Amino acid sequence: MSLFTTISDLSRSVGKARFALTLSGLLLQAGLAGAQDTPTYQTPPKALADLVTMPPTPTVSLSDKGDVMVILEQASAPGIAELAQPELKLAGLRMNPANNGPSRMRYITGLKIKKLNAREETPVTGLPASALISYVQWSPDYSKIAFANSTDERIDLYVADVATAKATKVGSAALNATMGIPFRWLSDSRALIVKTVPAGRGNTPEMSRVPAGPTTQANIGGKRGQAPTYQDLLKSPSDEKQFAYYTTAQVVRLSLDGQATPIGQPGIIASADPSPDGKYVMIETVHTPFSYLVPVYRFPLRTDVYASTGALIKTLNDGPLQESVPYSPDGAPTGPREFAWRADAPASVYYTVAQDNGDPKVKADVRDKVFLVEAPFSGQPREIYAAQYRFEGFEWGNETMALATERWWQTRKMLTRTVNPTSWQAATLFDRSYEDRYSNPGQPDTRHNQYGREVLNLLANNEILMLNGQGASPEGDRPFVSLLNLKTKQTRELWRSAAPYFERPVAVLDAARQVILTTRETPDENPNYFVRNLKARIAPVQVTAFPHPYPQLKGVQKQQLRYKRADGVDLTATLYLPAGYKKEQGPLPTFLWAYPAEFKSKDAAGQVSGSPYQFNRISYWGAAAFVTMGYAILDNASIPIVGEGDKEPNDTYVEQLVSSAKAAIDEGVRLGVVDSSRVGVGGHSYGAFMTANLLSHSKLFKAGIARSGAYNRTLTPFGFQNEQRTYWQAPEVYNTMSPFMNADKVKTPILLVHGEADNNTGTFPIQSERYYNALKSFGVTSKLVLLPYESHGYTAKESLLHMLWEMNGWLEAYVKNPKPATAAGQAGKVGGGK
Repeated sequence: MSLFTTISDLSRSVGKARFALTLSGLLLQAGLAGAQDTPTYQTPPKALADLVTMPPTPTVSLSDKGDVMVILEQASAPGIAELAQPELKLAGLRMNPANNGPSRMRYITGLKIKKLNAREETPVTGLPASALISYVQWSPDYSKIAFANSTDERIDLYVADVATAKATKVGSAALNATMGIPFRWLSDSRALIVKTVPAGRGNTPEMSRVPAGPTTQANIGGKRGQAPTYQDLLKSPSDEKQFAYYTTAQVVRLSLDGQATPIGQPGIIASADPSPDGKYVMIETVHTPFSYLVPVYRFPLRTDVYASTGALIKTLNDGPLQESVPYSPDGAPTGPREFAWRADAPASVYYTVAQDNGDPKVKADVRDKVFLVEAPFSGQPREIYAAQYRFEGFEWGNETMALATERWWQTRKMLTRTVNPTSWQAATLFDRSYEDRYSNPGQPDTRHNQYGREVLNLLANNEILMLNGQGASPEGDRPFVSLLNLKTKQTRELWRSAAPYFERPVAVLDAARQVILTTRETPDENPNYFVRNLKARIAPVQVTAFPHPYPQLKGVQKQQLRYKRADGVDLTATLYLPAGYKKEQGPLPTFLWAYPAEFKSKDAAGQVSGSPYQFNRISYWGAAAFVTMGYAILDNASIPIVGEGDKEPNDTYVEQLVSSAKAAIDEGVRLGVVDSSRVGVGGHSYGAFMTANLLSHSKLFKAGIARSGAYNRTLTPFGFQNEQRTYWQAPEVYNTMSPFMNADKVKTPILLVHGEADNNTGTFPIQSERYYNALKSFGVTSKLVLLPYESHGYTAKESLLHMLWEMNGWLEAYVKNPKPATAAGQAGKVGGGK
């Protein structure tokens, strides 16, 4: 019953005087009930707001020849009006029905061409006004750059010539990007394979409000199937029609002069990928029956090979609907999957087939087999590889060398094998735990071959491979470049980042001469690009000069902390202190920010991550921004949840969680910078879940801030995060770990923030709504803020500014200047840093 209905009823039954008294009382009650609601978007103090409104630092893309880079100027946070544009949420996709593209995208607004041996940066001309650029791709010969430009009505294809820095629109058909990347270059660099909006596709299907009947789902025969809590699924026949209409595309071969040759018929094109030699196109098409239980990537999928002239050559597979894939990182669909071109051959397709029905609980010596079929695709596929674990993929090199990777989540095992693509003999190169960052040998250097495909950059008769890696070590991350002998398995380090810099290899410009491109930074110097000659051992040459993104924050102090948990596990955190702060000023109010992670090994859980020499990235997203407000920040405090051997990490989740948080606070107190009586805690997503649990099971904090979390694990009954047991297998774990089930234990003020359009698996907005209602029923000082149109990560400028305003106000009221919290009083008075 609304307030106005109440007033109308009262006016008919009581006198004027009594009605006036009742009306004033009702309005007063309505005002108190809505006191927690902020009617408009708010702005935080300038030091916080500047982090949202400042222009982002550009990114770069380097040609394979190493002589030219493209500087990509990034768009600032969009306005809320952009997020409020029409949006369809169908089959796990979010689409803009007005222009047939994704509805959420961070765009590039400008392109510049820069030669590495010159200072000048040449802006690309011919761009449309107010350009919104995406899907930037070099041509195979690196003479051109293709990109899409989005408008309110359509998406167009442009190609820029690198030599002249001039862009031109190609073709007249609009692109269809609803199902991902809408174009790919052919190997001759003179044409592209493009997904377009079909000509004459007709009007949008009518949305009838009168159903023809009920929507039903059935499991006839009782087949087992565990589905995670996917969002944005199809819900009705009307949804199916809308989904099919907007995702249907026509694949064409589009030459640079605008001539278009259709390939196949219009369909729901998941991908259209030309063969390395450009003679064929592999097209994957989604078709009915659709599902209301799983998203589009589990729908039936047909894989066809066409000639680039348009004729169908071969249907390689027509896979069924996959509604019963085991919900596990080690689970896989049944039947052939993951069709792809072999990168080092003209036209060969390989694919994977699970040998255990995709079920990790089935015992099997071989989990996956890989098969290859070559042009003209008339012969029988042949087995080329048998994987002990789940097959991750090949990194192709040439006719005698490739690398194959396998992974098994349950044991954290990772195998890397050398494979001879002539004999298909394989030998183990690395057998390691991927949790162990210290033993990571690095990533192999790659180059583009004559087809424009990325392959291993093999040296010395295919025996030597250059590697680069993050270089995790007990001293922190120290990126490196090394040479690996594939026969002896011995490595030789060529270079490693050293203090006082954090320098990271980005690309190998000349493997034979050992010339690389790096980014270099210090805590006060933002990253810029340098050319470094590893043989000459001379000072690196700087090639970009991006300015400091927030010079007003120079001087913020940063320290990498290392300490132990009560059970002996090593922990780390990054400590930020305000510019100019001195320990003699006394300990500071503190904000701890974290995201728990599961491990199967205490040694791996205790490994150091990050570097004390990295640039102080004071982002608006986490906790570091609040160093500007006078807080000590314990950022990325490690919260390892360890389950060694047969033990599951989450069986002792709460104990490990609280112990890790206490250890971080104790270390800050030992250093004399943390006031243990004034500590707040926060996190996003699984970090929000952590925050609510810490407030349920400890008295370490004065307040909590939980953004876009899940709080009732019975709503994710088939597993969550890395928990693979179902609710029915481990009900006590689900209940103990669910903050909703423990709402009666919370005595600490908590701010809940959630995007109204959250599409992340498991974090429905109802998670925050129901948790807030539970907290309110127990009189907990709390506030719920729902951000319109925002998904799991927030993007609109207004939303980000308001988020910081809410967070700042909560910390001010309950951490920096704590007062006795009451159920009704204080929550309604807190909003932000006015």
